[in-house]
Order: sequence, then structure tokens, then C-alpha cells
Amino acid sequence: MLRSVSILLAAAYLLAAGVWILSSGVVRRSSGTELINVACDPTRELWDELNPKFCARYETQTGSPVAIRNSHGGSASQAMQVKSGFEADVVTLAMWSDTDAIRKAGLMDDGWETRIDGGSLPYLSTIVFVVRTGSEKTRDLRDWDDLIARDDVRIIVPNPKMSGNGKWAFLAAWGSVKRRGGSDAEAEEFVKQLFQRTNGLDPSARAATENFAKNGQGDVHLTWENEAHLEVNQSGGKLRLINPPASVRAEPHVAVVDSVARKKGTAAAAKAYLEYLHTEEAQRVIAKHYYRPTHPEVARESAEQFDRAGKIELFPVVPTIGASWDGIDTRFFVKDGIFDRIYDRGKSP
Repeated sequence: MLRSVSILLAAAYLLAAGVWILSSGVVRRSSGTELINVACDPTRELWDELNPKFCARYETQTGSPVAIRNSHGGSASQAMQVKSGFEADVVTLAMWSDTDAIRKAGLMDDGWETRIDGGSLPYLSTIVFVVRTGSEKTRDLRDWDDLIARDDVRIIVPNPKMSGNGKWAFLAAWGSVKRRGGSDAEAEEFVKQLFQRTNGLDPSARAATENFAKNGQGDVHLTWENEAHLEVNQSGGKLRLINPPASVRAEPHVAVVDSVARKKGTAAAAKAYLEYLHTEEAQRVIAKHYYRPTHPEVARESAEQFDRAGKIELFPVVPTIGASWDGIDTRFFVKDGIFDRIYDRGKSP
């Protein structure tokens, strides 16, 4: 039964990526190289613009055509699919730990962070607030502490066990207490009260956006910076962005899935795809979609657009919260970890 479910899930992801499966289980592909990018949920618009640019550039430089298919979902869920056999050539997930879990499953070589020219971090992001314009409940909302100032404020945030957005939001909230000198007990109490104000947890960043921006649920949306700009820009003035004075330095790494790329013969194209993200052309597209570019010149040019709603101090997770990424995952997000304890005892009825 479990094997059948896994096969169906893998099939659903392949179909979502635009790849057809024959009854024999063989994947039918068009001529030329085809890459599958397993990505986190809110990056759809970014890849929709970047992929054609890369494909044109690659064919011009090599004479070989290349096509790219995307699969989107919650970051942890996407990593699980790859570990379960979904043949991604590259992964562009929200968390270092989600990507490294694929390495731990034996699908990526050690040292994956350093094998891409320019590195595995082509852009940064952070977690910000989106509220409803004119709402009395959020009129005085400015900083993390203000999220729990009123009992009647409902917060929309995805599930940290499934979504990179949810995990980064949890860590941003915890870190907001620690960076001001608060204790672990104070940080836990703050995050518990924050999650008491949620109306259930969506499985992914884009699902949370749909519920907040389109379905009218909640008063505050804790979301990726790029997702916040997207929903505010599409709201016709009904939503507004709040940049807290400080928030987490979110680091969405990218990597080649070595075992798959070697098997399919796509390693060179997959590496070129991720290296393309560090070019000035790609970095300007990245900035256009409100991801923070890591190219120094493009970062300087685009700095003002990120500060229009207030400059944000980005604090790193590991020094602020302590331990390593493995230690953070074990402490907060495994079964019966701090998040399970907080949410189980503190969730709203």
C-alpha cells in the first residue's frame, strides 16, 4: 500500500513538472537535454523568467538545445520526494538542511556547496509582514513583539514541518527574541503565543498566500520578501507591506543532484544552469522578483527597492540561535521537537 502511494505521488510530481510517464514506467522526453528543477513553492515566477533566458544562452554557447521543467511545493516535502526517487537534476529549495538531507540520502556528493562557480547561494531573502490596509487590528504593528500584542490578531504562516517559509518564519520569530538578549525560555514563550494566533497551518508558502490574499483569511501574513511584494502589488491597494527592523537572513541554496545527473547524462547542463544564476543577467532578474542578489554590483544597484518599506537588519540563524543546522533541525523540527511541543499545547481550538 505504501509503495503504491509513493508511486502515485512520484507520478503526480512528474506530471506537474510536465513530463509524461508511459505505462512501462519509461519517461518520454523531447530531443535534446531536459532538466528537472525541483523548487520551493513561491519561486514559480522567478523560474518562469529565468528558464527561457538560460535555455537560449546555453544553446547559443554550446549548440545543444536544453529544456527545463519545474516542480514546486513546500521545501521539506520537495526534498522528501527527491529522496523517494523523483529524478530531479537540480534542487532549488528553501533550506540548506533540506538540500543536505538529499546528500545524506546518498544522492549528492559531499561538498555540494562549493562545486558551483559562484557558490550555491545565488540570492538571499528574509521574512516580512503583510497586513490589510486600514485594519484597526494591525494599525500599530511594526515589529515582532507587536504580533502578540493583541489576542484577536490572526496570523497566517505555513507549516514549518513542510515549508521553508514556515521554518524561516519560526526561526525569525525565535531569533528576534534571542538577538535582543532574551533567553531560550522567553523565545519559546513568544513563539508559542505567536502560533496560538494561527488559524491552522498551510502546507506551503503559495497556499498561505492564496488563503491570505485571495481568500481573506487572517490579519497578518508572515512570508518571504518576494512573495510579500507579489501579493501587495497584485492587491490593488488592499494589502500593505511591513518590514520589521530586523529579520532572519534566509539562505535558499541550490545544488545539482549528482546521482541523477550522472545517470541521465545531464551533469554539464545542470551545472551550467546553476552557474548561470550568478551572471549579471540572471542577477538582475533575481532582483526584479525581489530576491536579494548576491552579485555585489547588482546588490548595490537594487538595495533601495528592498528598503522602501524600511531597512531590515538581517541576522544569521546559527550564531543567533546557536548550534549547527543539524542541531537546529533536531532541536526544533523533528518529531516531538520544540515546534511539536509548542504547537500541540498552544494551538487555537
